[in-house]
Amino acid sequence: MRFNTWRTKLKLTAAGLMTALLLSGCSNMMVFDPKGPIAAEQKDLILITILLCLIIMIPVFALTAFIIFRYRDKPTNKAAYKPNWAQNHLLEAVWWGIPIVIIAILAVITVRGSYELEPSKAIESDKEPLVVQVTALDWKWLFQYPEQNIATVNHLYIPVDRPIRFELTADAPMNSFWIPQLGGQIYTMSGMAMKLHLLAEEPGTYFGSGANFSGKHFADMTFTVNAVSEEEFEAWVQQIDASSPELTIEGYEALAQPGTSETLTFSSFPENLFERTVTKYAAGGHGAHGGHQAHSSSAAEPHSHH
Repeated sequence: MRFNTWRTKLKLTAAGLMTALLLSGCSNMMVFDPKGPIAAEQKDLILITILLCLIIMIPVFALTAFIIFRYRDKPTNKAAYKPNWAQNHLLEAVWWGIPIVIIAILAVITVRGSYELEPSKAIESDKEPLVVQVTALDWKWLFQYPEQNIATVNHLYIPVDRPIRFELTADAPMNSFWIPQLGGQIYTMSGMAMKLHLLAEEPGTYFGSGANFSGKHFADMTFTVNAVSEEEFEAWVQQIDASSPELTIEGYEALAQPGTSETLTFSSFPENLFERTVTKYAAGGHGAHGGHQAHSSSAAEPHSHH
């Protein structure tokens, strides 16, 4: 009896240590450390989905282990062998009914979440959104600030507590723009101008990357996001404007060539560069647009809940 008690305690301790070990890995998962309202809502959706899945998985695994142990073949087994038996309607209702209910709940949550977190929806705020035009290149990211008339490569500065309206395209193979702690990813495609709204609630430095395989140096398509105060953002803009070179058409064409790049800043860029990048891949110069026109950065946009 004492041996069985200690064996039970040992099993429980091992299970507890395994659980702690598995959960400790979450501390380095950026999606579980949101720094903005969009990422926070997405984290809730992930956790709810995991919980609903565990409602099915834990009983199934527990019953599987119990059945293997309880009905294992052993010399002392004297139970009668009865391979032919009628179906049990109650059990069938349980193991079909519970998954159907959970799938229905997941469907409702997914549809509602997809609508509320639709990337093109503006974030409700009393501040005007900052427009950042994003172009995915081989293998680097070009960021243009049309209102400030500056551009950067592989790093972003954004003000805290101010909505950011990203307008995204590609002048290279399709990629996926992702800042895990601020929100979900969205594809960047040539000939299209996609739209994504995010907001940083806390100052800090965040990781961004391309999340779509795009060739030899796709792993180098990372960028840094610095969320700073409005005053620090304005000072950063003035610094770039005073000390950085201009981005010319020739310079852009060289930048667009396949290859990695260090962090760069430019005090200006060619007029309508983003729009020309979008439309260059469409016949007749009219590109397909995802949810808005390529020149929409100057258009008024209604505020709505994300």
